[in-house]
Amino acid sequence: MNVSSYLFQNGILEKSKNNIGFNNQICQLVIGFGGKNVLENSQSYKQLNLLFPQATIALCSTAGEIYGQDVLDNSLTVTAIEFEKTIVQSAKVNIEEYASSFDAGLGLMQKLDQKNLKYVFVLSDGGKVNGSELVRGIEQVVNHTIPVTGGLAGDGSNFQSTLVGLNEEPKSGNILAIGLYGDAIKIGHGSMGGWEMFGLEKKITKSVSNELFEINNANALDIYKEYLGNYANELPSSALLFPLSIKLKDDDEPIVRTILSINQETKSMVFAGDVPIGSKVRFMKANFDKLIDAASDAAENALVNIKNGSPKLAILISCVGRKIILDKRVDEEVEAVIDILGKDVITSGFYSYGEISPINAAGKCELHNQTMTITTFDEI
Repeated sequence: MNVSSYLFQNGILEKSKNNIGFNNQICQLVIGFGGKNVLENSQSYKQLNLLFPQATIALCSTAGEIYGQDVLDNSLTVTAIEFEKTIVQSAKVNIEEYASSFDAGLGLMQKLDQKNLKYVFVLSDGGKVNGSELVRGIEQVVNHTIPVTGGLAGDGSNFQSTLVGLNEEPKSGNILAIGLYGDAIKIGHGSMGGWEMFGLEKKITKSVSNELFEINNANALDIYKEYLGNYANELPSSALLFPLSIKLKDDDEPIVRTILSINQETKSMVFAGDVPIGSKVRFMKANFDKLIDAASDAAENALVNIKNGSPKLAILISCVGRKIILDKRVDEEVEAVIDILGKDVITSGFYSYGEISPINAAGKCELHNQTMTITTFDEI
C-alpha cells in the first residue's frame, strides 16, 4: 500500500508527502476534501482524472481541511492510494431519488457487492440528508459485520448547501460509498468527544425525527435557554457550544447531537441526527483540554483496533463545532492525533457536519456530532 498526499494551490497539485515508488497512473483511489467555493470553481474532478486516470475519485466539500498537522480553509487536499492486494468498488446515490435518507442508505449499500467486503467509507451531502436515517439504512445491510466510517460534507459555517462527487464534479444531494475488499486491508477506527455533561438526566417526550419539541413534557427550547443563561441571546450560533448527549436506550453508550437550527414559532430545535421519543438526554459544554485529550484517545483507540500496527494513512473527520470552539487552538487536536499515530503516517481529513463511525470495535455504525473520528488504513 502506497499513499501520496497533495495540496491544490494556484491551479496545480503540490506533492507533500509520498512513499517511494508511488505511481499516479495505476493508483486505485483518490479522495479530495475542499472548500465549497474551490470545488465549484476549479474543475477539480477533471484535473484529478487527468493525473490519476485509473482511480476512483471521491470529492467532498468541507468546513475546513486537515492536511498533515495543519488545518486549512478554502483549499483542496488530495490523498491518492495505491493498493497492492485490495480491491476497490464504489457506489453513488442522490437523496432526491429516494423517499427518505434511510432508503438512500439502503439503496447505496445494495449497489456494493457484499461478498468479501471488509470496509466501507461513506461521504454524504450534509444539508439534505438525515445522517441518522442514512446510517440506519446502511446498517440494515451490513448489520455491524464490517466497519463503516465517514462523514457529512460541510459548507464552512454557512450551513447552506454541500457538495459530494464520485467520478464527476461534485453536486448537491450526492451520497457515495467506497468499499474495500479482501483480507489484506486492515482498518482501525476511533471516535471520541471530550465534552462535559451537566444538569440532570431528562427524557425526550415529544419529537419528530430530528426535531425536538418537549423534554420532560415541557417545551424543550425554553429548558435549553434556561440552561444556556446569557448564551441564549446568541442562539442559534451559540448552540454549537452546548450540544446534547443522548442515550437511545438505557444500556447504550451516549452519542452527541448538535443543534442545526431553531424554530421560534414552534419552539423546537432541529438536530443533525434523530432525537427519538423516550431517549435520555443531558446538556453538554466545552472544555478545551478535554476536547484535545479526546482526540488523543480516538487515535489510541484506532491503533488498538488495528492491533497496534503501523498504519500508512489516517483520515480524520472532526466536527465543525469543535473547530469553532477551539478556534486558534484547532491545530492542537490534529497535533494530538499525530503525536499518537506517529509522523510517518500520512494524515488527511476534514471538518464535517456529522461523523460516521462505530462507537467501539464490535459496535454498529452510528452518526456522531462534535467528535474527532479517526480511520486508519494498512495493507498486509
